[in-house]
Order: sequence, then structure tokens, then C-alpha cells
Amino acid sequence: MLTVDGLDVFHGDAQALDGVSLEVAEGAIVAIVGANGAGKTSLIRTIAGMHRPARGRIVFRGQDIAGWPSHRVCDRGIGQVPEGRQLFPTLTVGENLAMGALLPRARRNRARNLERVLALFPILAERAAQPAGTLSGGEQQMLAIGRCLMGAPDLVMFDEPSLGLAPTVVRTVLATIRDLNRDGLTCVLVEQNVAVSLRLASRAYVLENGRITLSGSGAELLADDRVRQAYLGL
Repeated sequence: MLTVDGLDVFHGDAQALDGVSLEVAEGAIVAIVGANGAGKTSLIRTIAGMHRPARGRIVFRGQDIAGWPSHRVCDRGIGQVPEGRQLFPTLTVGENLAMGALLPRARRNRARNLERVLALFPILAERAAQPAGTLSGGEQQMLAIGRCLMGAPDLVMFDEPSLGLAPTVVRTVLATIRDLNRDGLTCVLVEQNVAVSLRLASRAYVLENGRITLSGSGAELLADDRVRQAYLGL
């Protein structure tokens, strides 16, 4: 579904990604793990069209989208739930969801998508008229996921979805990602909780200093001594 091939990305003179290559099969959960500063968010943002690569290809459903502006990438079917949620805090919950449905691909089925989101997160229906900035952290993360789903994506990239959330809320958010995947949504997961993300993932990549250093199934990386020592403290 998605192939990243030889991706180089620079921020000024600093190289954020160095020859990164990976594949995401349709219907999979693919985890990308690594330390802070490894380049995970740069990778997500480059795929999403927020950074322009210096070299390399990003092929989605057979079409090279490297360098496309973000609105075209979204309308092609790649959604993003960004780190820190990035909601419109003064807009209501309902208005934030409506913003997600502005893509041409999403307009026709807006009502059906809204029904799906509210069935997934009933609390958002109760909070529909409330400013997004007044929600709890967990509710804001639900809204960020819901807003992304309103754009009818085929693939969603989740960037640190559990960051700053209470453990019980983390379990709810990660269970939601698992359930969305079971319903057919392809997912790329960047998550600080390495053990949980590897258990969820059918395939995983380790990103270190802008380079892919390990790859394999989630179970293989979870059992790898290098991963266990570096990220699990074992």
C-alpha cells in the first residue's frame, strides 16, 4: 500500500532522515520505534507532505507522492493524528470534526462518517458544543482521531497517541487503534510505549539517528535482545 524508498530529509543543514526505506502492507499495523530525536516525526510529516524530501520516493497505491502538498496527500487517502493532537482549541468539538470532513474525498459521506465517529467515541456527542481546548487529554485524543477519520482515510499515521495520557486512557486509545485496524484501516504507529506497539504491530522498524537499523515482525523485534536492552530496559 505504501512504500518509502531511499528517503533523505534535511532541516537546514541537519539531516533528519538518511536513506530510509520501509513498506506498509494494506490492512497492517506497522510500528516505528526509536528514541527521541531519531527522526520518527520527521518521517511521518514527510509522508504527510509537511516536509519536502531531498531524495527518495514515497509511493502510495502505485503513485509517487513525494513532495506533494499535504492537502493532496490527505485527499489521496493518508490521514495523520499528530503528536500533541493539534486541535483547534477555540472551536467546538463539532466544528473540529467538521474541519476533518472538508476534504473533497470526504464530503459525500460526511454524515455517515460522523455517525461512525460518534459511535466510536460517544463522549464526543455529549461534548459537541464544548470548545475543544476545555476537554480532558483523553477526550482531546479521541477528538483528534475522530477528526482524522472524518477525512475518510485509507491509511492513518498515529504519532505518539498515548503521550501525556493516564494509563487507563492509554489502554482505551490503543484498543481503539487495534479495533480500527480490525475493521480494515491500515495504520502506522509511532508510540513511546515500545512493548505495546510491538505487540500490536504485524511489522516494525527501528529508527536510529535517521536510519532504519532493524526491521521484522513485531514479535521478532520484541524478542530481539538489542531492542529489549535499548527500549525495554531488559
